[in-house]
Amino acid sequence: MEKENSYVVGLGEVLFDVFPTGSKLGGAPANFAYHAGQHGLQSVAVSAVGNDILGDEALRLLSVKGLAYHMPVVNFPTGTVQVTLDKQGVPDYDIKRNVAWDNIPFTDDLKEIAQHTSAVCWGSLAQRSDVSRNTIYQFLDHTPADCLKVFDINLRQNFYNKEIISESLHRCNVLKVNDEELVVLGRLFGYPGLDMENKCWLILGKYNLDMLVLTCGVNGSYVFAPDFKSFQDTPQVKVADTVGAGDSFTGTFCAGILKGKSITEAHRRAVQVSAYVCTQSGAMPELPEELKL
Repeated sequence: MEKENSYVVGLGEVLFDVFPTGSKLGGAPANFAYHAGQHGLQSVAVSAVGNDILGDEALRLLSVKGLAYHMPVVNFPTGTVQVTLDKQGVPDYDIKRNVAWDNIPFTDDLKEIAQHTSAVCWGSLAQRSDVSRNTIYQFLDHTPADCLKVFDINLRQNFYNKEIISESLHRCNVLKVNDEELVVLGRLFGYPGLDMENKCWLILGKYNLDMLVLTCGVNGSYVFAPDFKSFQDTPQVKVADTVGAGDSFTGTFCAGILKGKSITEAHRRAVQVSAYVCTQSGAMPELPEELKL
């Protein structure tokens, strides 16, 4: 059941995706929080911004989107990513280093948010620096026992290693991964020979997860839970770009679970929402009413 005064938190990088056509605010945690918030949950994006024009613009845009945020200003530039799209609209990222979201401080205010969090989503990218990684760990340490802790692995470039992934697998109770990332996990952890489903069952059991969400692009998506599997086809749509589609899937799925929907129902709606986001430009389009939970 949904709890009173409980936050759904996207924790990690906030940045500007710089496309050939201009820049858009992004970063998986903000995207996740935005989409969870569209389903009526009290969502908060947690990161850090620089004392610069882009930092001011990030906070302004989050306010325009109606997204609550906890983003201290730090003495590093606001994050940017150069994005190029291939013919299918699939992005390639060049992520700038030593930026604000690498330096998210753990504050008393953030501790207070953590203590009242019903779901938190984080990834591997914001863990490339010690400062933000330790903030993420401290945040997780202060969440309630029944908090939905979602590790949306989001492997980017070479900003991950086995140790960081292993630590987050032990700290999460839900893993979200795509088919390409699953191959990397198999390689890193030494079970490359297993087929996709058996890898998922193995990871679910090994890390004692409540759920494992696997997205396979046009080939559909799965949710694995102990003795349970849900599969949904991916709807065929005219793709504008796929940026933020996975985050909208995760945000919607978590919202469904928190609102007491079955795994199958939450999964179905997550698929519908992410397909819609693919038809729109950028990561944070407004959802039509019929897609809201």
